[in-house]
Amino acid sequence: MHGLIDEMATRDRFLCLLLSIVFYSTIGQTEPRLDIQPEFLAPLENHTVTQGRDVFFTCVVNHLQSYKIAWLKSDSRAILAMHTHMVAPNPRLSVTHNGHNTWKLHVFNVQPEDSGTYMCQVNTDPMRSQVGHMKVLTPPDIVDQMDDFDRLTSLERGNVWLRCKAVGNPKPEVTWRREDGRSITLRSENSRSLTVKTYKNEDLHLNGILRQEMGSYLCIASNGVPPSVSKRYYVNVLFKPTIRIKDQIIVAQTNDDVTFECYVESSPKSLTTWYTQDGAFFKFFKNTSDSFLIIQFFFIFKGVKVIQDAWHIISEEIQNEYSSLSNLELKSVKESDFGAYKCFTENAFGTSSAVFQLLDYQRVNKSVTSSQHNKYGKTGNTIVNHGHNELDIYAANNNKDERSFRFPNANENEDLAFEAHYEQSRATFLLPNTGIIFVIWITFYFYLNYIY
Repeated sequence: MHGLIDEMATRDRFLCLLLSIVFYSTIGQTEPRLDIQPEFLAPLENHTVTQGRDVFFTCVVNHLQSYKIAWLKSDSRAILAMHTHMVAPNPRLSVTHNGHNTWKLHVFNVQPEDSGTYMCQVNTDPMRSQVGHMKVLTPPDIVDQMDDFDRLTSLERGNVWLRCKAVGNPKPEVTWRREDGRSITLRSENSRSLTVKTYKNEDLHLNGILRQEMGSYLCIASNGVPPSVSKRYYVNVLFKPTIRIKDQIIVAQTNDDVTFECYVESSPKSLTTWYTQDGAFFKFFKNTSDSFLIIQFFFIFKGVKVIQDAWHIISEEIQNEYSSLSNLELKSVKESDFGAYKCFTENAFGTSSAVFQLLDYQRVNKSVTSSQHNKYGKTGNTIVNHGHNELDIYAANNNKDERSFRFPNANENEDLAFEAHYEQSRATFLLPNTGIIFVIWITFYFYLNYIY
């Protein structure tokens, strides 16, 4: 320690001698009076300044005589200027003198490397000096370059880890929020969840992420020094397609306009195609508990794709990042349009489909005896005016997507019940008359084996 102090003292004496030789030899002034010593009239100021601003230090010295002023950056021991002559090759520095007792060191366009301790020094023996400090405030800057796609993408119920590292002086605070204003869901390892609008941390862990959480997340860094900065991270959640439908069975008449709605959720975006029915078969078995013969009715789709034209209009509406609404609109329904339609969608993770039934009201009406009433029947949320014939269509259980159809029979001694329980593309029909079953079976047998 003593050796270091002695070395610094020797260096100061050498610097004093060097400055004296330079000044006296170049300027040619006489030796100063020893009975009058220079004195500082005011301390050197301290500065806290924002990056990019200008600042100066002021050194006021009386009785300087032939002594000279030197400016140093004391933490680096770099000589910046001697009297009014610049030494450091820095174009952002300059010195001025008012011709009396005031010297100024100007620092323009302050940068972070300008922070430190500055010294105004008089080349007396021993040297006299005073110091001032400069603290440079810098606005926040996000330095993390997290562009790795794998870190921002996950299968549904997987984990995504986001990191946003920011620098600045003072140290910035990092806040996360969703760009669309929705809440952030934080889940712990024990599956507990917390919903917040903003989250303060450099790291954001999205555990067990769901499709509703995909989208843009904003990392905002601020430290009180304007401007605040932000970076956008897009989180992608991958999953197989799913389909939701509102009305699985629609009753219409010829020349009506009909629209099938297929709500698709998928990521990556799936390709949705519409098909028409192309074949069917029945499966028969006897219910031993009663006299009913149960038919399971399956639609077989053989790839008859609906081609868009003036009577078949296919459209798609984007709902959000992962969902869309695919519509098939039939203009001026013809006799050949009645039957089954299939909405089929596929992406890299799987497929999904849903089947619709378009029933001809006139044909349905012929299969039952009319009641002389004006009444409205319901198909899901769709109300159909049945005119002078009664046809009640109602949802038996919305949760299980079951539909029941009951047709009043004109014969007071007989009532025909017709129930359909839909599970995707399969339906089960309960009919009390085996003769009807036989007729239906024979008809489809000839259709599938000869006509088709």
